Amino acid sequence: AKEITAIARRKEARFHRLARGKIKPFPGAVELLRRLSRSNIPIALVSSTPPRNIDSVLESLEIKDLFQTIISGADVTKGKPDPECFLLAATRLGVKPENCVVIEDSTPGVSAAKSAGMRCIAITNTRPRSQLKKADLVIDTLEDIDIGDIKKLILPPGKP
Repeated sequence: AKEITAIARRKEARFHRLARGKIKPFPGAVELLRRLSRSNIPIALVSSTPPRNIDSVLESLEIKDLFQTIISGADVTKGKPDPECFLLAATRLGVKPENCVVIEDSTPGVSAAKSAGMRCIAITNTRPRSQLKKADLVIDTLEDIDIGDIKKLILPPGKP
């Protein structure tokens, strides 16, 4: 166990050294977050990544202030595909799960969102479209999403 812990620490230290100043967001990601924030739509970041790694990425991209809450692997006992992480995010945001839209790029993440009773937009960053078909909408780039697409997933037809 000590050896595994030592290896994990070395890996984390190396990640921070290599990532400093070199982190690039997916195309359209930062712009989408800024549009959501300007529209007063609450945003949570949900990741199984350790808190220190999340902070490094968010600080590097200068977007930490766009999130009302951040859920890391340290905040939950069960990982995706269990819905615990998304349900915790909804609770912290004060939003009902059925009024949440999750943007995911993994099969377990899509399953977790759907199990939580949330709508899901899947992006083909890491998985082919065929593995993400449980999502309500599958896209190839975040540049293709606008706030209207997100609202359509949670509002009945005819509601602004």
